[in-house]
Amino acid sequence: MIVRLRQWAKSLKRSIILLWLAARDPRTPLAAKLLAGFVAGYALSPIDLIPDFIPVLGLLDDLLLVPVGIWLALRLIPDDLRVELRLLAERTPWPGPARAAAIAVVGLWALCAVGLAFAAIKWARN
Repeated sequence: MIVRLRQWAKSLKRSIILLWLAARDPRTPLAAKLLAGFVAGYALSPIDLIPDFIPVLGLLDDLLLVPVGIWLALRLIPDDLRVELRLLAERTPWPGPARAAAIAVVGLWALCAVGLAFAAIKWARN
């Protein structure tokens, strides 16, 4: 079972690299490019949308959202391009943490905090 889990993890890692490459390839359709860039950026981001210390929900994004995002993004990439990018992903080293994705996640958290603050102020005034 441990061998299968390691193979699954390696497969996910290669799929993330494939998506990272697809997001930069001009032959990738726009919808696939946007989703691939988002999923790869999120997977490479050192910051999670839902922090891991939150029980159950913190692990849900890593165990469910990322694999589902990978699956969906791969379905949007044309078959011939996906085969070509998979071969390229096998030879491409792991890109490391994505700073831009981390900044985007922090920005999203900041927007949520500002929205909550405005809602709280409006609620307090009524």
